[in-house]
Amino acid sequence: MFKIFYEDIDVGQTDAFGAYAVTKEEVIDFASKYDPQPFHLDEEFAKHSVFGALCASGWHTSAMMMRMMVDHMMEQGFAGLGSPGIDGIDWKKPVFPGDTLTIESEVTAKRESQSRPNIGLVKSTYHVKNQHGDVVMIMRGNVMVAKRG
Repeated sequence: MFKIFYEDIDVGQTDAFGAYAVTKEEVIDFASKYDPQPFHLDEEFAKHSVFGALCASGWHTSAMMMRMMVDHMMEQGFAGLGSPGIDGIDWKKPVFPGDTLTIESEVTAKRESQSRPNIGLVKSTYHVKNQHGDVVMIMRGNVMVAKRG
């Protein structure tokens, strides 16, 4: 099942992946459940907001990024074991229905676990971009990765 282990990951390694089409229905559905601010729910209200149009919640953008990351990890056979947390999220630009999101990632650090000799910890920075190449979100995250054997 797993093909890519801790030992296969290098600091400085980059990757580009994903293609998530943002829909109006999904923006409204997510906001209705988790972030019911009017600029995420009501097109007319959103026109007069600082965003100028209906836009996705930052948390929704994070969830879309997570989906693309997990799909990519599963396709690649990445031996991910979950995350101990993130170091930060920056929502740089709004995400609108009709946008298509992609991810560019870079491994920024790695180390072996002191308490669990069978895993390593990998830090990466993820740039989520829209179809114009604009960075809409940056996440600095951590993942636990199985060691070979």
